[in-house]
Amino acid sequence: MGHSKSLRGPSALSQLVLRPFRGPSDFPAMAEVANASFDADGVLARRTPEDLARDYAAFTQCDPYQDAVMAELNGELVAYGRCWRFTQADGLTLHAQIGFVPGRWRGRGIGRVLQGWIEQRHHTVATQQPGGPHVHHAYVQQGEEARAKLLQASGYAPMRYFFEMLNTELHAAPDFPMPQGLELRPVLPEHCRAIWDAHHTAFEDHWGMAPPLPRDYDTWLESRIFQPARWQVAWDGNEVAGQVRTYINEDENRHLSRRRGYTEFISVGRKWRKRGLARALIARSLRLLADEGMVESALAVDGENLTGANRVYADCGFQVVKRNTIYRKPLEVPRL
Repeated sequence: MGHSKSLRGPSALSQLVLRPFRGPSDFPAMAEVANASFDADGVLARRTPEDLARDYAAFTQCDPYQDAVMAELNGELVAYGRCWRFTQADGLTLHAQIGFVPGRWRGRGIGRVLQGWIEQRHHTVATQQPGGPHVHHAYVQQGEEARAKLLQASGYAPMRYFFEMLNTELHAAPDFPMPQGLELRPVLPEHCRAIWDAHHTAFEDHWGMAPPLPRDYDTWLESRIFQPARWQVAWDGNEVAGQVRTYINEDENRHLSRRRGYTEFISVGRKWRKRGLARALIARSLRLLADEGMVESALAVDGENLTGANRVYADCGFQVVKRNTIYRKPLEVPRL
């Protein structure tokens, strides 16, 4: 059996080399691995080295030099994984993970090796951060069947479902009126902190809410999704009543040959709910996207949202197109 052939058989694992993340020089090969993994799963997503550089520079709860692992065969990057953590308002620390194995390298146990490394890293970090409780956490998109099977075989169970919804008739967006006493205002730089704070306050009662870290605000100001000219923000005097932070990912549209905008970061403060504000803001977002030449808009929503958001989005012309799943497994930390 030739050397190259052995790399594609079961013996590939014996030649698999795990190494740490080396920095920006890894990004081109990582993008290739991620995109090949997306293709194998039918996930419509694309990563570029520039995307990775931007994202990795903005991490607040992940040190990629400690929390990422590269898997190589004969010097070629064939898979990689990464983990991070965040703590919910209720004190539960989620040890999250992501991993990519291209289709041509699947079925050889590489995913199991990555999973083992990630869970060991989770355990190490959790042991260093006593308190609790802790849990392994994974977000799996519809289509990632191999990853779902790997997690289930590792003892994970489905915990919650999130829907991706799509509106493909932006020109037919309904004209819902703004509630009386509220007004839309163009976003000025001095508004940004109030808009940020209002959104997080509105989400305090949502499942899985994790309070933002201080650095998160500055990271947001520099992010690709910070496109305030597209936002719909309603004010009640000096208070932000509700918002939709619309954005367009032009790189993604170019890579996937589509014209999609995102109607996301939708929130209404408690005392302004049940008055039709979300519908009014969403309808304006959809019309703005249509005016900018988009033909569809997407959003994601918790399948068990308690504020009736799913019904609101349906009223605005959105339909469920994907069901994604959160998997979790207990993470036991020995008591000191």
